[in-house]
Amino acid sequence: MPTILAIETSTELASAALLRDGQMITRESAGVQTHSLSILPMVQSLLAEAGISLAQCDALAFGVGPGSFTGVRTACGIVQGLAFGADLPVLPVVTLAAMAQACRDLNGADDVLAILDARMGEVYWAQYRFTDNQWQVLVEPTLSAPAAVLPLPVTSPLPLQACGNGLAAYAEVFAAAPFAAAGLPHVMPNARQIAYLGSLAFAQGQGLSAVEAQPLYLRNKVALTTAERAAKVLP
Repeated sequence: MPTILAIETSTELASAALLRDGQMITRESAGVQTHSLSILPMVQSLLAEAGISLAQCDALAFGVGPGSFTGVRTACGIVQGLAFGADLPVLPVVTLAAMAQACRDLNGADDVLAILDARMGEVYWAQYRFTDNQWQVLVEPTLSAPAAVLPLPVTSPLPLQACGNGLAAYAEVFAAAPFAAAGLPHVMPNARQIAYLGSLAFAQGQGLSAVEAQPLYLRNKVALTTAERAAKVLP
């Protein structure tokens, strides 16, 4: 089995994971302001615990987004630097897909609706179905108002499993949505699932060079000018 080092910094929780010989070890650190400072020590700690060097990994996986603009940029930059130095391929993993895998790890969900708080009154969301031992994307990662989250009908015996902090951030909007009743707002992107999905991508030859790794941004603009903020409050 490949040895995959993974990092995830797209939300308030930074995490790192090392998948080696089928065993997973992880590190976590809360506080988005410290991601750029905490992730490398976590990586070093994982490698030290496993007794290997970075060069002995087969590939580096990271949460490519969507998520915090600063967070996904941090993950991409760190992975690029590590990959250049160790001459390793890079495996971008969509954060919403990692959330779908986390739900499957928890309760065997086949149909997942992943919803992340995108701030500014919006959410990132995508819908996935597990079939033929792999995830199928039913709705591609999307940025929209919470009210515009409209999943496709589910035909499997198991109900649609919703997850992500978007459910809690806009609880009033989702209150009437059938999928929200049994939602799991605590399920968030984590390096554990990034490493696992990265290993599947590596087995399929999907590794990229460091220079090809780019964050997945769904919002073209991440800040408003003073004039734009003023305009938003005008009647």
